[in-house]
Amino acid sequence: MFKKSDKRLAEQALKGKSSAWVALVKRYEKRVFHYGLRMLPSADEAMDLVQETFTSVFKSLHSWNQAHAFNAWLMTIAHRRCVEYYRRRKNEQGWDLSEHDQVDETVAASPHDVATLEQQQQCIIEALQHLPIEQRSVVEAKFFQQLTTREIAQQQGESENTIKSRLYSGLDKLKVYLEDVYEQAVR
Repeated sequence: MFKKSDKRLAEQALKGKSSAWVALVKRYEKRVFHYGLRMLPSADEAMDLVQETFTSVFKSLHSWNQAHAFNAWLMTIAHRRCVEYYRRRKNEQGWDLSEHDQVDETVAASPHDVATLEQQQQCIIEALQHLPIEQRSVVEAKFFQQLTTREIAQQQGESENTIKSRLYSGLDKLKVYLEDVYEQAVR
């Protein structure tokens, strides 16, 4: 059968049709969760992000401007929840990266490949955690969500030049960090 549009599902959910709301959540929960895994220090916080995001979406579904894509609006809310998380935890310094989900072993051909992919994933997650939240969110949106700088600017309520500046500064910091990690590994 045909897949219902986000607009149609939202309209039905607003009329009290719970199956429409469930369909919207199922359609986007993995995207929000994976965003949380990249932006937050643990899978538990990522799950909390999913709950907080969909709770906010449900409460404000009536205010969604249908001229904008539902998924962009949803991810804007998820981004704001991440920013709130870091504001609440501003004084914390360290992150326990051991709780991040591991690479799906079915993707790799051998145990060595799995170990290599897990190591690379852990290194990237750790590198992202060293960026300030403003830069991390832009890098994450650009490379994981594959958004344009214009879309990121709209999502985050910033100018496109600010987003570009944060992106390039973040990439420069990632490059330095990853080069240091590589040099330490080679020694």
